[in-house]
Amino acid sequence: MTDVAFHFGAPNKLEYVGRLLRKAVARGARLTVLAVPAQVQYLDASLWATSPTDFLVHGVDNGASPDLRCPVVLTSKVHPALSSHGVLVNLTHEMPEGFDVFDRVIEVVSVDEEDRATARLRWKQYVQLGYAIQRHDLKLKGAE
Repeated sequence: MTDVAFHFGAPNKLEYVGRLLRKAVARGARLTVLAVPAQVQYLDASLWATSPTDFLVHGVDNGASPDLRCPVVLTSKVHPALSSHGVLVNLTHEMPEGFDVFDRVIEVVSVDEEDRATARLRWKQYVQLGYAIQRHDLKLKGAE
């Protein structure tokens, strides 16, 4: 069964995800980031704008077949082939369709009240489907 974790309290979701991706890839993880197109564009640009020593190899799924050789794929739609990445990071306001083909789902939630409200709905949906959820409060961990 897919592990589900919510990371609550990210002051800036996209900056937090950038740090999360670098840390996870350094540990050998392969991740898919699900986001709306504007967020995909921002993340792509910000990952390219890092220093050469911090550069994170990534691919952007533009509707064609995603490059599964990249440890990180940025997408606006989950494809079954992406399950080989193991971890799905969800930045959208909806529970991702097809999330259960991944080993782990990480829901990143900002401090914005609308984002928190939609996260509560997703939490309830996961629970109704029988998933146990891990909660990580970023404020307590000093992620400000």
